[in-house]
Amino acid sequence: MFNLIAGFLTPEKGQVTFQGKKITGVKSHKICQRGIARTFQVPRPFQHLTVLENMTVGTGFGAGFFNRKKAFEKIDKILDMAGLSDKIFQHADSLNLVERKKLEIARALSTEPKLILLDEVISGLNPTEVLEMIELIKKLRDMGLSILLIEHVMKVIMTLSDRVVVLHYGKKLCEGTPNEVATDPDVIEAYLGSGANA
Repeated sequence: MFNLIAGFLTPEKGQVTFQGKKITGVKSHKICQRGIARTFQVPRPFQHLTVLENMTVGTGFGAGFFNRKKAFEKIDKILDMAGLSDKIFQHADSLNLVERKKLEIARALSTEPKLILLDEVISGLNPTEVLEMIELIKKLRDMGLSILLIEHVMKVIMTLSDRVVVLHYGKKLCEGTPNEVATDPDVIEAYLGSGANA
């Protein structure tokens, strides 16, 4: 689904629309410039660039900030929010997993998205890092960003989500509030087994 929305794949049928405009078949870099940013489950920073250089790709290419001072002000603000200010001159390949995931989110933010697609940003993190990431995602939500979040850690879903859609083999199984979805018999059957509520 994320690959279809972000332009990495073109749907065989149907359309993808964003803010009332068709984006089906639009190249991924153009979709980014229209206000959709994404992260990847396995972080994909530019490994041999510094954190700052990774961020300037987003501000220059995605957001179109060609004024150096404005770009750096924006980068400073985002890195501070992500807890990466002290890593600004480190190369991305020297960061640990949670720092790379935070950089992935920060770089997506630097493109000035209206919608951000977060792909399993919690996976592989320890309990302390999970809490850090939840707090960062809450900040994004509080900024007024629309967020689509793919996640398997139920604590994250229950803490952050206003609405949950459960996909099962590519089809929508259930949609509703976190509590409605967590108690839905079809969801329990598909993901927890029929004996889960016995």
